[in-house]
Amino acid sequence: MNNRILFFSFLTVFLFSSCSNKDSYSKIENLPEIVDFNFHIKPILSDRCFLCHGPDPSSRKANLRLDEENLAYIILDSLNDNYLIKQGHARKSELFKRISSKNKEKIMPPPESNLSLSDYEIALIKKWINQGATWKKHWSYIKPKRPRLPKVKKTEWPQNPIDYFILKKLESVNKLPSLKNSKEKLLRKVSFDLTGLPPSPGDVDAFLTDKSKNAFEKVVDQLLTSEAYGERLATEWMDLARYAETNGIHHDFERNVWPWRDWVINAFNSNMSYDKFVTWQLAGDLFPNPTYEQKLATAFNRNHRTTQECGSIDEEFRVSYVVDRTNTFGKAFLGLTVECAQCHDHKYDVISQKNYFEIYAFFNQVPEKGVTRSFQGVPEPFLDIPKKQKKVVEEYIENLVKIEYQNGSFQDRNESYRKNWIEELEVMTKPVMIMEDLDTVRTTYILNRGLYNSPGAKVYPGTPEKIYEFGKEYSNNRLGLSNWLFSENNPLTARVAVNRYWQMIFGRGIVDTPDDFGAQGSLPSHPELLDWLAVEFIKSGWDVKKILKIMVMSATYQQDSKTDSASLAFDPNNKWLGRGGQQRLTAEMLRDQALEMSGLLVEKVGGPSVKPYQPEGLWTQVSSGGRYQRKYMVGNGEDLHRRSLYTYWKRISPPPAMLIFDADPRGTCNIKRQTTNTPLQALVLLNDPQFLNASRALAQRMIKNGGTNLKQRINYAFQWATSRKPENEEIEILQNLFLIEKEEFEKYPSRANAFINDNQIKDIDKFDSVELAAYAVIASTIINLSESLQKN
Repeated sequence: MNNRILFFSFLTVFLFSSCSNKDSYSKIENLPEIVDFNFHIKPILSDRCFLCHGPDPSSRKANLRLDEENLAYIILDSLNDNYLIKQGHARKSELFKRISSKNKEKIMPPPESNLSLSDYEIALIKKWINQGATWKKHWSYIKPKRPRLPKVKKTEWPQNPIDYFILKKLESVNKLPSLKNSKEKLLRKVSFDLTGLPPSPGDVDAFLTDKSKNAFEKVVDQLLTSEAYGERLATEWMDLARYAETNGIHHDFERNVWPWRDWVINAFNSNMSYDKFVTWQLAGDLFPNPTYEQKLATAFNRNHRTTQECGSIDEEFRVSYVVDRTNTFGKAFLGLTVECAQCHDHKYDVISQKNYFEIYAFFNQVPEKGVTRSFQGVPEPFLDIPKKQKKVVEEYIENLVKIEYQNGSFQDRNESYRKNWIEELEVMTKPVMIMEDLDTVRTTYILNRGLYNSPGAKVYPGTPEKIYEFGKEYSNNRLGLSNWLFSENNPLTARVAVNRYWQMIFGRGIVDTPDDFGAQGSLPSHPELLDWLAVEFIKSGWDVKKILKIMVMSATYQQDSKTDSASLAFDPNNKWLGRGGQQRLTAEMLRDQALEMSGLLVEKVGGPSVKPYQPEGLWTQVSSGGRYQRKYMVGNGEDLHRRSLYTYWKRISPPPAMLIFDADPRGTCNIKRQTTNTPLQALVLLNDPQFLNASRALAQRMIKNGGTNLKQRINYAFQWATSRKPENEEIEILQNLFLIEKEEFEKYPSRANAFINDNQIKDIDKFDSVELAAYAVIASTIINLSESLQKN
């Protein structure tokens, strides 16, 4: 009798405990209706479980894996019907039992790991298992499908499909979008986003007076058809293409590649479809009877660093060039860290070492040398510049030499200076390195541990079959690779491209790791929106201008960027896009804005790269070798004031002012620049000759074009810098500053003369030096306003 009582007492406690445990996770609120493996479960497993039960055999425990579908459902105890994961039965799944256990000896992750799961995460896993524990391929390896537009409550807000996806997410967390931006700020933002330049005060006034419903659309169309649009898009592409004018290794000798940069600008301005744009760069030389432009486009693949150092091993460097092309292809077009598979199978993504060298095989057919002696000229294969372009360069050189003579530069220096300066410019007419395949196929091997001199098994051109198989319909060359890349069945290409353009417009990608769509990359904040954009991009014929217009015409884009403490606490990085983004201008935009507002900017499109101001002696400190490579020859005339896109880029010593504002050194492919904030940046804006020149020239412009009194002139400069008119308090502060500075310069007129003196600024002697110096201080102050440094 006592035994029966004990038994039923134990059974009651057990059942009560089970029910309580069940209820504790059943009561968790806000669980998704359908739990998705990719977006809800895999991030938890990856973060908390893969260290001991993942792809790395050296750290794996109990020989159990949760990173492979066929291993996650194994039976552990057939007698007790116990599985690692049993689909539809959380309580028969060891995974759930361990993560929900209260026993310190059994709970997973173990306490000593300092890892744990929240009740919400445990409830997610439980619901997922009970719903069938459906496993999926990694989200980015699934072909995108156009989703239906979600239903929203605030139906009057959306202006195009983008807004439905953004609003649905905001409403799900009980948030509302921000108010619409002011017309002035909206114009400023879209002008920078589509052209990299600010609107003029006249542009702002015209937009303010246009009361038509399609006033903003007219502005967008105008910006998309401007020549500055192609320069803006090309600037983004230069980082991805690791563009530079020098080799980057050893003496860092010059190479000629600006004709390819001009091809990129023209391609964007003509709205060449993205698939054609990329295909020409990957394989333009493989078309039947390729044109000059198709061959020139392939210089993209020869933008890697090269060496001319005696004693270097030829094959070692040749292999490194092929590796660079392979890694660039993976990062730029697939959004994958394929380089992780050069030495071994990728730990996290479905890319084997064999897959890596199958991609490598496409780029391994170039008849190039790893080491080219400097006296042997341009490394083959190369493309000569047409006579017409050579003539343009020759005229450019003659004009610069003429300016140097007029300025007395040659008379003040010896003949070798003149000779070196002309030789430097003549590099601009050298042939351009391009792609070309060998007549016979070069055999490709898996390189053991990635070493150039350790060949293993033979491989043939191919791609990762678990992402999208390289079928027999594709030719075994770079043209076939490009056709594979732009197949409508390729799950990555369109997603990666639209995400990069979204990052350009909104400041951060829908996937915040634009170069890593793999297992270790960020999940998309709005996966359905990303798929909608990807499908739209494909259906549009890969029309870049169209996809950019859709983005900037959305209500999401046109939101005000003002925020408050509650919004910042909820979404500090604006991941959910409940407000307009606050973005600092890029290094190029900061300089170009200063030149544009001061009237100094030379709007000439294309041509050889130029050398504006930089601190003296930098090249001497870092460069070896002789001749002109050790001396930075500052340009003259319009060369000082071209757009930053045309600034000469020496890899071993890139333009310092741009580096300080986070420009990429361009040693390798880069998709996303870092953003920093250092005192050096303020010093550049206040003291760099380029910004001081802009202040002097803007001061002249204020006096000549800004009106007849101090207030009008401050208004004029302020509107150039911020696209709005200043408040009364702001005007008063700047007026007082002007009076203080003018009084100081009147006491010390020699300081005024020294401050405004620059032989590159015309007609300075026609102005009162004291007044001009005071206005230059005001101009510098306005250029340095925090608001002047922001898009919005």
